[in-house]
Amino acid sequence: QVQLVESGGGLVQAGGSLRLSCVVSGKIFSTFSAMGWYRQAPGNQREMVAAIIGGSKTVYADSVKGRFTISTDSAKKTVYLQMNNLKPEDTAVYYCNVRYGSVWYRTGDVWDQGTQVTVSS
Repeated sequence: QVQLVESGGGLVQAGGSLRLSCVVSGKIFSTFSAMGWYRQAPGNQREMVAAIIGGSKTVYADSVKGRFTISTDSAKKTVYLQMNNLKPEDTAVYYCNVRYGSVWYRTGDVWDQGTQVTVSS
């Protein structure tokens, strides 16, 4: 059973930074084919903001390019999202997800936990 535990969210002023962490357990870290960060703001659909594929290729949503960086630490079994120059529109609950083979672990409309990021103007 895969477990994903996010942390690192908080309240920050516009222009500030936060680093989110997601500790992954339940399967050997290196066997995941992709890892990603998603976010969902009230009233909005959930969107992927960053992903790392095959351990090296990174992709970002246009809205966060140049500001967010996804990375992993296999020794700590952790996926990070470094968020710089935060904007009020980045306010959302952030979730991580992992893909094993071609299947993403978290699916469906409701995801539990996550970490709240609130950016004040």
